[in-house]
Amino acid sequence: MSQSAVSRIWRAFGLKPHIVETWKLSTDPQFVTKVRDVLGIYLRPPENALVLAAIGRRHRPEGQ
Repeated sequence: MSQSAVSRIWRAFGLKPHIVETWKLSTDPQFVTKVRDVLGIYLRPPENALVLAAIGRRHRPEGQ
């Protein structure tokens, strides 16, 4: 994937990883295994595969 493609995606979703001041890693003991599984699908997708991603967000009550 080209740098310009990554930049377009970041802009489209309002992502600004270059200005993040803190970083937290998951405490999930299966974190490394899960990351490898997800990256493996993107790097070596099965033939005729469709890869979708969903980002969950916590519900915030109105006014907060």
